[in-house]
Amino acid sequence: MALKKKFMNFPLLFGMGMLCLLSGMGASYIENHFTKLTIIISLVGLSCVLLCLFELRKFTKSPARASQWQKYGLIVIVLFLVLLVGINYLSYRYNVRWDVTKVKQHTLSKSTAVVIEHLQREVKIVAFNVGIPPKYLEDLFKEYERRSHTRIKTEIIDPIVQIGYAAQFGSVISGKERKVIVSSGKERKDIDFTKRPLSEEQLTNAIIQVARDKRVVYFLTGHGEYNVSDEGDHGLSILKKILIANNVEVKTVMLGLGEETPKDCDVLIIAGPRNSLTEEEEKMIFEYLENGGDAFFLIENTPVTTADKLLTEQEKCKNPSLNNIFNHWGIKIANDVVVDLSNHIGQDVGCPATRNYAPYQAIVKNLDYTFYIRPRSISILENRRKSIKLAPLVLTASKESSWGETDQALNVKFDQGVDSPGPVPIAFVILETKEENESSDTRIVVFTDTDFLSNAFIEKYSNAELGLNVISWLSDVEYKIFIDPKEIKVERLDLTSKQKRIVAVILVVIPLLIGIGGIMIWLKHKG
Repeated sequence: MALKKKFMNFPLLFGMGMLCLLSGMGASYIENHFTKLTIIISLVGLSCVLLCLFELRKFTKSPARASQWQKYGLIVIVLFLVLLVGINYLSYRYNVRWDVTKVKQHTLSKSTAVVIEHLQREVKIVAFNVGIPPKYLEDLFKEYERRSHTRIKTEIIDPIVQIGYAAQFGSVISGKERKVIVSSGKERKDIDFTKRPLSEEQLTNAIIQVARDKRVVYFLTGHGEYNVSDEGDHGLSILKKILIANNVEVKTVMLGLGEETPKDCDVLIIAGPRNSLTEEEEKMIFEYLENGGDAFFLIENTPVTTADKLLTEQEKCKNPSLNNIFNHWGIKIANDVVVDLSNHIGQDVGCPATRNYAPYQAIVKNLDYTFYIRPRSISILENRRKSIKLAPLVLTASKESSWGETDQALNVKFDQGVDSPGPVPIAFVILETKEENESSDTRIVVFTDTDFLSNAFIEKYSNAELGLNVISWLSDVEYKIFIDPKEIKVERLDLTSKQKRIVAVILVVIPLLIGIGGIMIWLKHKG
């Protein structure tokens, strides 16, 4: 009778021991440190569990099985201790994390990551926030610091409490104002986020503007080119916005009226002239290129018609090919329309889509599809200077199903010996290096379409990335252009660090309690 009574208390002793052990360890984890009380409770619980384990043989009908359970129990305890110590060591030694949120709201975008990785200067970010700073701001700053490997340092200060330190930044902060100051060397950019939360886009743009050397691009005007200020479908205002965000200054120039190619021009962009250039203007561009200038040419489509309507002489002169310039650099723009029966956008075979790029990693790395609106084919001239190096940059995707259609009435049918067979080049890279003067190296990129960078299509597929990578390469910079990440709806529950530990303990304790209950029932049943 005494033995049975003693056995009946055995499951209770085991259960109380596990509860004490879990209570002591869980409380220590929540408070983030051990106290005398939690240590005593944990030791009492561990002693009860070990006592039950070692005395298990005396209270069961099968001593052999009890011996096995003792062995397995000791192994489990040892593995648990090794795992506990190992996890703490690894978490201290290695900073590994996973963002499992639906929209990766705790992870910087790939574009921002590239910007940070290519930082050549140290950047300091100081936020002025009265009172307790918002949790998202702390998380955002920590992520920038983590990814920058000490190149970015962040700080959040209360300008009311630290009024002397705040005065060093020359800013008067009211109790209702929130501001971030991003600085690098002598450059500084202020961001006001009083009315809306600070975004990754704002912060990355500010870092770019203070940490990168400024570049200047000029868009040619005066010939019906696509307008950088036009916000309509045929404008280039989105392209301009992205360039400005990347510390690229956008200007316009009209040649032939006493103006010359500006001395501060890093890249001259000629975006789809609809009317012919004068001989004087062509000469100015030619001299600019000869002297080591870099240019991005976007040529518009060949005028087309229907079989019952002939083109007038004036219509034939629209959208000039600029071959007077290109022939000197070894290429020729054809008067055709590139079609692709297998890979095109919508129902128009004259809008080829492709991922057939030349291996210029600085321009086409990781690009998806791009598409073009009735581009022309480009061919190489045999008689060209040996110092010129050129190659296709973009070609149509298919070989048998694409060609350069020369029929301006668009009777789409491949004519052997007349039409250019696929894959058809629709963009070319030209590089000329002069040994006697390395500073006069010339870089030229030619596309036979402008629409792919227009407001209507620039945000489709990889159109923006390709166009911006070209400008970056022509500017001779070592970083990639930053594309504004898409806005996301933030859905989150902010918890304090202690609350997070409480949640973690609950998630661990619940399954353990279920397991303990099962063991207690098993022990009672075996008795």
